[in-house]
Amino acid sequence: MDRYPLSTALRAYRTSLEVKMVADMELQEAKNYVLQLMKDKDEIEAELKAFKEILDSNHVGMDDPLVDSEGYPRQDIDVYQVRHARHKIICFRNDHKALMKKIEEGLHKVHSLSGNQAESSNGAALNDVEQPVQLKPFLIVNLVSPGSPAEIAGIQVNDLILKFGSIDHRNFGSLQDIGTLVQNSRYNKIAIKIKRGSNILTLSLTPRPWAGNGLLGCNVDTIKS
Repeated sequence: MDRYPLSTALRAYRTSLEVKMVADMELQEAKNYVLQLMKDKDEIEAELKAFKEILDSNHVGMDDPLVDSEGYPRQDIDVYQVRHARHKIICFRNDHKALMKKIEEGLHKVHSLSGNQAESSNGAALNDVEQPVQLKPFLIVNLVSPGSPAEIAGIQVNDLILKFGSIDHRNFGSLQDIGTLVQNSRYNKIAIKIKRGSNILTLSLTPRPWAGNGLLGCNVDTIKS
């Protein structure tokens, strides 16, 4: 008499278990995808560093002239090597920008799949796929508007930013990087790690339109190293 109710319960349990296994597999695949993207990012950054060293060895930057005052190729530098390095740097910068967007999207997916597991730590799911590193402040908050997404997130003036989403002192190029990330993260949570006094905090910031300008309602300045 009890066999059929038991069978029904077992089927329900098995279905629940299968659903969980599928969800776990999807989460792991998302994490593996982000890990691979991060490896690709490290490789690109290594290439950028190598080509930047070529420019440094020739004592030129990206915009210095390659001809002398009379229009002839400069004799104090390897013009072909410099041109090649500049071309590669431009290509790798574009690749890096596109890759950063993919990483940010991948991290959002990991965060979404992790559900409430990430809620208590405002980004714990992101930590599962990030390598430990000694973070250094690279931005300082100099303005927070009342009622803005930044204020709601708990950001305060003079907070030192250690990590903004997937951006930290290692891959930060300019404030444009932050602007691009914010635009691509509209209505999605961004984990912000800050230093406030002697405390390290992780806040969750959601860029979105509000009564004021922009999507955040705060201003930051770069910290000169």
